[in-house]
Amino acid sequence: MKWHRYMMRFWYYFRMGYSTYLSFLLGAVNTLTVIYYLLIRNIPDLSVIFPYFSVFVIPAVLLGFPLAVIVGWLHMKGSRAYSSELDISVEANPYAYKLTPGYQTEVVMPLYLKVIDLLARISKDRKLLTVEEESEIRDIQKKLRILLGGGMVGTPRRRPIQ
Repeated sequence: MKWHRYMMRFWYYFRMGYSTYLSFLLGAVNTLTVIYYLLIRNIPDLSVIFPYFSVFVIPAVLLGFPLAVIVGWLHMKGSRAYSSELDISVEANPYAYKLTPGYQTEVVMPLYLKVIDLLARISKDRKLLTVEEESEIRDIQKKLRILLGGGMVGTPRRRPIQ
């Protein structure tokens, strides 16, 4: 792998670790601290209910965790935001236009190509194909060979900067 691919992987792992874990924890602690020390301690009635930070944290976490789960579930299941995120991910994913390494490249597509070759040969011998169908089969075979060679078929909406 070239050095820039290592750097991009490093950058990706950094972003995932930081945004998913570190900033989440820091943000949760920061939110609880700010709410307690700037809001609750300055309102006498709330100070009576929550005299200490730890007394505030326990109900806040017990209420906040299920609330966050419900909001996350609604985001995934009940809103169109998640499907839009997936649309963008698919558009940006180069593997939507080429084969993934592994069984797809080593087994599935070679099998598809062999089956198409055999069926085309049988159909041609029996004169079952029209000229148009033969042309379609040749186009599909050409695309499968491009994929097996590591190329891309189709046109992604956004090509990666190389």
